[in-house]
Amino acid sequence: MNASGIEPLDLKVLVRPDSAEKITKGGIIVPDSTADRQKFAVVKADLIAVGSNAFKEWGLGNAPKSGSRILMAQYAGARVKGQDGEDYVLMNDEDCIALLVEEASE
Repeated sequence: MNASGIEPLDLKVLVRPDSAEKITKGGIIVPDSTADRQKFAVVKADLIAVGSNAFKEWGLGNAPKSGSRILMAQYAGARVKGQDGEDYVLMNDEDCIALLVEEASE
């Protein structure tokens, strides 16, 4: 069980989108909906939990796992609040549009 207390079923996945909230020099908080990410159609996120049938079409060894970084469509899925107070998105596996490959630091 993850800290959110939410376990996705079947083809669903649970992700935690990166926050785009910004604070201006004057201390004004710019909410996610008006921040720069609004210009883009995708959002970076951490894959928290994966349903039992999610990513089957990817094949063994290629499927994203919990802890993977992904790109998702900005308005995909349903926004939910976890038991830990964090904001999550519960969505279909097909709404994960890319895996982010972390570059090794030099």
